[in-house]
Amino acid sequence: MRSATPRPWKNTARPGALAAAAAALTVLAVSAAAVTHEDARQQPHAADRPVWTGAWGTAMQRPVEGSEDWGHNWSRQGFADESVRQVVRITTGGSSLRIRLSNSYGTTPLRITAATVGRSAGEARVWPGTARTLTFDGSQGTTIAPGRDIVSDVEALSTSPLEKLTVTLYFADRTGPATFHRFTTATSYRASGRHLADSGGEAFKETTDAWYFLSGVEVSGTAPPRGTVVAFGDSLIDGTGATSGADHRFTDKLAERLVAARRPLDVVNAGIAGNRILDDSPCYGDKATDRFRRDVLDRPGVRTVIIHLGGNDIGAPQMGDPCMDPAPQVTARQIIEAHKELIRAAHARGVKAIGATILPLKGALFPFYSERGERVRTAVNHWIRTSGAYDGVLDVDRALADPADPALPRPGYVFQDGLHPNEAGFHAIASAVDLDAL
Repeated sequence: MRSATPRPWKNTARPGALAAAAAALTVLAVSAAAVTHEDARQQPHAADRPVWTGAWGTAMQRPVEGSEDWGHNWSRQGFADESVRQVVRITTGGSSLRIRLSNSYGTTPLRITAATVGRSAGEARVWPGTARTLTFDGSQGTTIAPGRDIVSDVEALSTSPLEKLTVTLYFADRTGPATFHRFTTATSYRASGRHLADSGGEAFKETTDAWYFLSGVEVSGTAPPRGTVVAFGDSLIDGTGATSGADHRFTDKLAERLVAARRPLDVVNAGIAGNRILDDSPCYGDKATDRFRRDVLDRPGVRTVIIHLGGNDIGAPQMGDPCMDPAPQVTARQIIEAHKELIRAAHARGVKAIGATILPLKGALFPFYSERGERVRTAVNHWIRTSGAYDGVLDVDRALADPADPALPRPGYVFQDGLHPNEAGFHAIASAVDLDAL
């Protein structure tokens, strides 16, 4: 039996890992030193350049039909002569912002006719006078090539920590199927026609719990300079089990802790419910090793990544879910080798990697748990805790486990499906993070 008061966070930084990160930074420094004097005269001084961080973000997925479990969405049909208003809560504020839009899974060019950003006044409403027109290379509209992302021009809108913004996109032309994020704990709104600057929400009569094309909100203009923590993983990261609209995901609670402690770190949620580390899924996103660069490393200002993955690889063979095909039996060694691949990629960019142990699986009220799978989970968690491969450990398993049976979640910490954390469970995970280690 484990202690009823485990210590779920452990710092396991190793000289070798730190040396690898330092070497990567040295290469960048040498490259910067090679800039010619002519180049230097043409570029602004480093002190004059804005430092951007990801104040909000999500991971993009292929279009997929809605379902009874996941709710309806508009990704397959896309949009035409419609406005889509999306509400996001940023982590920290700044004096300027920009948005990131993605056509990662589009097969044709995506035409954004116009876009605005403003302060949320609740539901689909915007505080009067706060809507700002966004531009892209000086133009109100832009076209995004298939498989590409773009960033808007800088907008001088001052924002505060943990405030909610609305981003409204208008599509005059047919978009085709939409790159999107399938499961959210927020509501997005749709209106026929152009309603970019509407402060009221009357025109936005349709709703869905998904985000479309919008993959990031980035801020700058604060002192001291700060960085971004990206939480990367599966449904535990994505927020399955959290109350819709309440901002109760693990990352929401971590962001609140950082703001309360006056720590200069933003938090981005790059979780995808159902995601696996070893296999792709048409419904649950590209495998983690393939999407890691786009969803983590290519975001601005990333200092640390928290990784929770492997549970769906272990549970998929029992589920009989067509969205999990193929669903092979996996070994602990396979999952560990994939984790090592993510750690190497992070260290090569000078990013600290924090390993999160896999949550207890035994209590799931759907076919997910097996004795074989429990042996694999135990072996992977032991490696995360003891190998020293990660720079630190967030022990999700011990934060959630029932002291009487550690394969089960602690009573009161679990959602009605018997697997995912509820609000108390997400609070326990966020409380287990050592902020100094970030």
